[in-house]
Amino acid sequence: MQTPDQNRTQATTATDLLAARRLSRRAFAAGAVALVAGPSLIATVKAGAPIESTRLGEMPTTGGLRPGPIGLNPPPALRTRGVLPVAIRIDKAQVDAEVEQIEIVDGIMQNPTGPFVVSWYKETARPGEEGNVVMAGHVDYWDVGEAVFWYLKDLVENDEIVVTGEDGELYTYAVEWIRDYDAADAPIQDIVGPTEEEALTLITCGGEFDYATGEYLKRKIVRARRVEE
Repeated sequence: MQTPDQNRTQATTATDLLAARRLSRRAFAAGAVALVAGPSLIATVKAGAPIESTRLGEMPTTGGLRPGPIGLNPPPALRTRGVLPVAIRIDKAQVDAEVEQIEIVDGIMQNPTGPFVVSWYKETARPGEEGNVVMAGHVDYWDVGEAVFWYLKDLVENDEIVVTGEDGELYTYAVEWIRDYDAADAPIQDIVGPTEEEALTLITCGGEFDYATGEYLKRKIVRARRVEE
């Protein structure tokens, strides 16, 4: 015969067991939801958006962790990084020059430092990677006369441009088009903005020279595309 204390103990044990089973079922259901949610979380990581926590129990994901089975963390996105350009050769335009690095400061493209050097803007793409490699050179120079890009006007479609990278590799481009834009309202974003393909943009002065301002009235733009040799 059981005592009152034994009866209370058994009742408590049964209640605890029932609660544990309910908790186990909830945990299993939550695990199933986490598995279903896995692909969307992977997509978020791939998109580069930081994830601090999730709504599945507010599990923290700092340190590269995330909810879901081990082994489903996506690999880091692979992006080919180009190389620094060090030289450029354009036989048709009589160009064989070194390439210097230069900056865009407060939205203003700084001028090449000399008459016979070509400047690469380091905020733009590098040879060998997707994007727009932007370079500039003088058409003429005070007390010098004809400068490095004087004969850029002679280029036509499909003429070859070869850029040498710091790795010694040659990156070949073919001219797509040459256009003159008014200096005052040139579509800068279209000229120097990013491209989906490997492109090269060359910029120099053109048109008439305004002696009052000491500037050319136009900008000559050459756009080329990367070609495989």
